[in-house]
This record gives sequence, C-alpha cells and structure tokens, in this order.
Amino acid sequence: MLLWASAGVPLGVYNINEKFNIALRIQPQILTFLSLLTWSQCYYYGKRWSIVKCAIILSGMCTSMGGIEVALIFALKTATKRHVAWPVTFMAVLAAVLLAAGILRHYWDIYTHRTVRGISFIFVGIDAAGDLFSLVSVFFQAELNVLGMAIYGAELALWTGVFICGGYFNLLPWVKARVSTRRQRMENERQTQSQYGERGTIALHQMPSSTSVFRTPSSGLVGRTGTGNR
Repeated sequence: MLLWASAGVPLGVYNINEKFNIALRIQPQILTFLSLLTWSQCYYYGKRWSIVKCAIILSGMCTSMGGIEVALIFALKTATKRHVAWPVTFMAVLAAVLLAAGILRHYWDIYTHRTVRGISFIFVGIDAAGDLFSLVSVFFQAELNVLGMAIYGAELALWTGVFICGGYFNLLPWVKARVSTRRQRMENERQTQSQYGERGTIALHQMPSSTSVFRTPSSGLVGRTGTGNR
C-alpha cells in the first residue's frame, strides 16, 4: 500500500506536467489517498491502533505527499521551460518502478507459496481494467506519449500475470478437485447400486426341468403307475 501511495506522487506530477486529460490528472491523487487509507486500516485492524491515531497519521502523510507533489510540479515546470527533459522522464520511470514493485510483492509470495493469496481477484480485475482504460486514454491523447503508455502498460501486464498465476495455481487445482470429487461420488453411487443389486437378486439354484415344474399330481401318479406296470 505504501509503494502504491508513493507511486501516486510522481505519477501525478508526470500526468499534470504532460497535460493529460482531467481523469488522468485526478487518478494519481485518488490512488495515493485510497492506498494510504487502506494502509491505515491495516494498522487499525492488525496492530489495534486507535481511530484517532490512524486519522492523525493518515492526515499527516496525505499532507506531506500532497506538498511534495505540488513542489515537484512547479520544479518540473521550471525545468521544462529551461528545456531540461530528464526530470520528467525520471518521474515517469519512478512511478512505473513503484507501481511495479507493489505488484511484484505478490509475485514473490506466489513463487514462495505456489498459490495466489492475500489479494482479491475482483480487486485485480478492477485495477487491471483501470490500467487498460488509462492506456487507451493515453493512446488517444493529442500527442502520443510513449512513457505514459509504458507506465500503464507495464502495470497491466503485471496484473495479467497475476491472473494467469491464479488460473494455474488456484483455479486449475480447484477444477481438478471438483472433477475428482464428482468422479468419486459417481463411483461410490455405482458401488452402492451394485451392492444393493447383489442383496436384492434372487439366487438361482439347480432345479428340475420346466416339464417337472408344470407336471400335475395326476400325471405324476400315472407315470408312477405306468412304471410299476412295466
């Protein structure tokens, strides 16, 4: 969360300096605020900080980062007027690195535990969609901005990688487990039906022929009489 909050500062400086549309100028400020808010909630629920302490620290960090961003915006405007380009490029690279670092943290966890944990795929989908729309927005600017596309494109690629890892380490084993459970259940039902059939089947033993079954007492008597006469 702190990496993403920090990334919002150079990203905001870059987007404002490059005169992106209003949405892309506001987006980094929202990113920084929501990331800091989530960070403070982690300490509220995890470290049992009081609401007052969280509010004071959150306000202080928002003010500090906001002040740094304003100062950098004026500094870059001065550099641009003097035709110094490297500070603007540095802001773009720093924003991309910090955003990527926040996501790469999950890649390390995935590599260590061989599963995607501690992150919501709904969140990943929303964030990836935001990167996609931002990328499209940058593409349709009056002038094509390669660094802006690189920032949002790199983050989109990393989130896509998290989705792929989730499909391999989470979804695929879940599907295999469901299929295996279903097969086992069908096999158990088949065995149960087979056992029930064995208990309910009439045992067949060697019996006289069908002619003896339908032989009447009189015919038997006649047969015995005839045999006696002979």
